[in-house]
Amino acid sequence: MAIWFQRIFLLLLVSCCASSDFLENPDFESPPLNLPTNSNASSVSLDQNSTLPGWTFQGTVLYVELPDTGHAVQLGEDGKINQTFIAKGDELNYILTFALIHAGQNCTSSAGLSVSGPDSNAVFSYRQNYSKVSWQSYSHNLGSWGNGEPINLVLESQAIDSDSDTNSTCWPIIDTLLIKTVGVTLVQDSGNLLINGGFESGPGFLPNSTDGVLIDAVPSLIQSPLRQWSVIGTVRYIDSEHFHVPEGKAAIEILSNTAPSGIQTATKGTSEGSRYNLTFTLGDANDACRGHFVVGAQAGSVTQNFTLESNGTGSGEKFGLVFEADKDAAQISFTSYSVTMTKENVVCGPVIDEVMVHPLGGTASVKPTWLLLIFALLYVAVL
Repeated sequence: MAIWFQRIFLLLLVSCCASSDFLENPDFESPPLNLPTNSNASSVSLDQNSTLPGWTFQGTVLYVELPDTGHAVQLGEDGKINQTFIAKGDELNYILTFALIHAGQNCTSSAGLSVSGPDSNAVFSYRQNYSKVSWQSYSHNLGSWGNGEPINLVLESQAIDSDSDTNSTCWPIIDTLLIKTVGVTLVQDSGNLLINGGFESGPGFLPNSTDGVLIDAVPSLIQSPLRQWSVIGTVRYIDSEHFHVPEGKAAIEILSNTAPSGIQTATKGTSEGSRYNLTFTLGDANDACRGHFVVGAQAGSVTQNFTLESNGTGSGEKFGLVFEADKDAAQISFTSYSVTMTKENVVCGPVIDEVMVHPLGGTASVKPTWLLLIFALLYVAVL
């Protein structure tokens, strides 16, 4: 029974710290003030007389109207917008999710989008064949901050090659932004020597989004929006509302296109020379992804390939391997070597969930969780 108490506590800890109230005008539906006289056009270039509520801007910035989805901002050459918000509560991780929209078909080149926090930066580009719709959700970890600290969020168009024609360049279009906070210290599930083995702690999902959230390569566990997991290549963070998730509310779909992709973490509390059992669920996301999945799992110095024939309707199967820890922190990773596409020509792949490591022949020691549970319930009650 204690395992359920710890799961409840973990879910309460993650959910009570989630919020989308940090940014002003995050969906750009509050229109600019002092628009030029041609403000009825589908796109309006903002100038020194314009004010975009909640945001400051410089360079070429356009306020654009989107078919059936409201408004967004396009960053042209040297275009930049930024907003400073204030951290709330104790030390928390601030994870950004945002929508990047396909800017057009007739492009000789496409400019990327640079997303920065006070000590973080990453560049994103709209990826062909990674969604069914004309926009994609991406995520970026802005870092951990304490109560009252200012966090300056900057989005700017990435410089293109000097030989490129700026008139035929597709510049990035940004829509809805969401900030989610997650506790810096996550609680281990009882009996599991991995943190966030069920992938419940990750980026937030945008309203009306049905395609999950893309997470590009992040080599650092600390900087990753998928808490305690680094990312190789590209993965999709999926929710149980729109996909088949084996357990809980979220899972990872590994997307391999031109090169293998995967995720990696490390155990907490293993002992060198002791034997352990790694178990996980391998399946598909119920997104019409049919094919032969090949996933390589690594636990310490042991590697093994696992296969699954997917019919794309939400299958899942548990697998496992035994390994001997050669260090106090054993590396755990999953890599997909399968390149699969849906009939709509969208990149898809195997789903990984319920990743657990426990001592062979027993479970890890379970510490009393009553005080933790009571603390979590009291914390939620006072919110």
